[in-house]
Amino acid sequence: MPKDVKESRENGTSTIEGKAIVIRFGSRVRLTHREVERFHRITDIEPVNIRSLDDLDTYVARCKAHYWGVSKETRFLHWLIDREYAQCRLA
Repeated sequence: MPKDVKESRENGTSTIEGKAIVIRFGSRVRLTHREVERFHRITDIEPVNIRSLDDLDTYVARCKAHYWGVSKETRFLHWLIDREYAQCRLA
C-alpha cells in the first residue's frame, strides 16, 4: 500500500492525504458521498448501485462510451474519469 494511504480497521475505509475514499468490505465496495458527487459532477451520470469493483468498471466504461470521441475536450474528460477511477481503485 502506498505510504500516503492509511487504513482504518474499524470501518474498512482508506484515506489518501486525509480524504475518505472507497469503502471496502472484502470484494464489496461502497463509494463515499464525496466520490459520488465528484463522478456525478464530472460525467453528469450518477453512479448508482456500485457494489463491487466490477460495477465501478462498468460505470466508467458506460461514461466513456456516452462521451466518446477524439477531441481534446473528450480526451480531457476521459482523463478526469480515469483519475477519479484510479483514486477509487487505490483503496
